[in-house]
Amino acid sequence: MFSFCSFCSSSSSSSSSSAAVPPVEVHNPAGKHRVLVTKNLPGERWMQLLVAADCRVEVCTSPDVILSNEQIVSLIGQKCDGVLGQLTENWNHELFEALKQAGGKGMSNYAVGYNNVHVPSATERGIPVGNTPGVLTETTAELAAALTLAAARRVVEADVFMRAGKYEGWLPTLFVGHLLQRKTVGIVGAGRIGQAYAKMLVEGHKMDLVYYDPFPQPAFEKYLDGYGKFLESQGDEPIKWRRAESVEELLPQCDVVSLHCLLDDNTRHLMNEARLNMMKDTAVLVNAARGPVIDEVALVKHLKDNPTFMCGLDVFEDEPLMKPGLADCPNAVIVPHIASASLYTRGGMATLAAQNVAALVNGYPVWNKQDITPFLDMPIAEVPKAAPSIVNAKELGIE
Repeated sequence: MFSFCSFCSSSSSSSSSSAAVPPVEVHNPAGKHRVLVTKNLPGERWMQLLVAADCRVEVCTSPDVILSNEQIVSLIGQKCDGVLGQLTENWNHELFEALKQAGGKGMSNYAVGYNNVHVPSATERGIPVGNTPGVLTETTAELAAALTLAAARRVVEADVFMRAGKYEGWLPTLFVGHLLQRKTVGIVGAGRIGQAYAKMLVEGHKMDLVYYDPFPQPAFEKYLDGYGKFLESQGDEPIKWRRAESVEELLPQCDVVSLHCLLDDNTRHLMNEARLNMMKDTAVLVNAARGPVIDEVALVKHLKDNPTFMCGLDVFEDEPLMKPGLADCPNAVIVPHIASASLYTRGGMATLAAQNVAALVNGYPVWNKQDITPFLDMPIAEVPKAAPSIVNAKELGIE
């Protein structure tokens, strides 16, 4: 059951904001807990979880792709128990103060990352912040692998050429790209996504591997040793691997470099002009992590100066904008932040974010387990009464 409402009640208005309240679609209007969802989400399970938790769910239906803070404050209004927000929103002190004043008990980001959330502002106001880990690993790694292949084999350039009606027949030099088989791939950041991507390239193309991570990854290294032994047992040459001591050590050795690091003060503009110049002229650089990890202005210059250098980008420094000149570089494969865009993953993210909010508004504990499949697979009535992932649980003493 749902209804449409552009200004539902005094609970969805705010005397502190002059912004017109964006329209919302109301589900379970008699629910005890008012929950705001700033964008409609894929799938049905997330809504079922919120309704089962006795939530009145108000889904914003504004045509604006990105809501302003003023719009979100107006939507929070005078009473709001929880919010399910988006990574495109700037969740700073202003929004958390509005949520606190409205009696908010929690906010969940519809993303595994939370660079858009100023967590200390939430913590200062006693508001838990949720995220959605555990369902993006393979999906994101697959997109990074797709960008790698598309860039190395010049797929997008060739597609544009065909659609323009320029193909007149086979030529020996037409869109010659780079073979990945038995080359060397480097990953910067060997977390779950980085390792999944590496396995796809190592197993699929028998690529040697160099990885950089601040921390050794013994389980990953054991896998690499085991895969090398398996190849030997089949009469094939084993792959070689090593852990680099620095990014600078990794870059000159690799034919492909894929970035899988977090964004912080240490990794912002990690790939700057100096480090780009350390890479091979024919290398492929892939970024499905965070846009500001690359100095995009320096990248544009590098692409123009080195036409055999390729890149594949899912994220951008000033997203949704690109730096001038990037769109004009034929040696750049660019897609609009779709690394998590599989039905399984986007639906799973919605489920986890919704369950975070459902648990918080009902005072349930934090899950504190890495296995989040019970939230994704179990019947609604049997889903654990817990919040799957709260990033500031320790600081708030709710572990």
